[in-house]
Amino acid sequence: MIPTRKLRRKRILIVGCGDIGLRCAKLLLPRYRVLALTRQAERCVSLRTLGVVPVVGDLDRRSSLKRLVGLADTVLHLAPPAAHGSEDQRTRFLLAALSRSKASPMWIYASTTGVYGDCAGALVDETRLVRPANERSLRRLSAESQLRAAGARALLSLRIVRIPGIYASNRLPLARLQAGMFALNPAEDIYTNHIQADDLALILLRIKRLGCPQRIVHAVDDTQMKLADYFDLIADAYGLPRPKRITRTQALDLLNPTLLSFTRESRRLMNTRLKTELAYQLRYPTVQDFLREHGNLSLAGGHPDPC
Repeated sequence: MIPTRKLRRKRILIVGCGDIGLRCAKLLLPRYRVLALTRQAERCVSLRTLGVVPVVGDLDRRSSLKRLVGLADTVLHLAPPAAHGSEDQRTRFLLAALSRSKASPMWIYASTTGVYGDCAGALVDETRLVRPANERSLRRLSAESQLRAAGARALLSLRIVRIPGIYASNRLPLARLQAGMFALNPAEDIYTNHIQADDLALILLRIKRLGCPQRIVHAVDDTQMKLADYFDLIADAYGLPRPKRITRTQALDLLNPTLLSFTRESRRLMNTRLKTELAYQLRYPTVQDFLREHGNLSLAGGHPDPC
């Protein structure tokens, strides 16, 4: 039997309960009844062990989402779109199921800063026009557009979080560095942006409490660093070889397609809304701060010298 006090708690549905979803769930469980959509029936046991209520459903099968109607007061939408196409059909199916409820849930959507496309290293705030340059970002923008339209019709109360590269102790390119990876030379390298996983989970919850409807917020730290320097920093912190610098022409043959696509976009994201509107204080303001605490070697000396 479930205690009455637990049944009375506000309910939050996590769609896409992977690493970040589980970090959010652990923070939410003391005060909320947390449900998680999963398409893997075998995962139900591990979710229940954590105190999360599993709901079996598949975002690629609209008929399997009928159970979600009226199930939660808040939807934390962390699930990625499908791997192909320019439209996010998964969000379309999810909206179709949840919009049948009489209530208008709060909906927090985890999007990507890739929707801005290449900004040639410029400073970017949330008012910049989007210009996605690949299908991956087009699918995220498709989800944003669908959700904003639903918010305009009062079917939900939307908050959008645009997220850059996520890192944590279990989300670092250590294996690739150990294997001997490549990175662009300084003259051709791009600016990259970061957020630590625990910070991201806390930001998502802060947005639930303080975020404004239809508002976009960057979940990004204060780091302003080029991509190869980021790899160098991690390599130095863990005693691994730095990546060999190559030209952009060489990269066409030596980098895998995913990493190559990231090297075509350069921007420096601003986090003013995060700090002023949400009053969020970053646990790890920079990647260096994280590595000083978690890296294998001391980084007391600060930035490594560039190659």
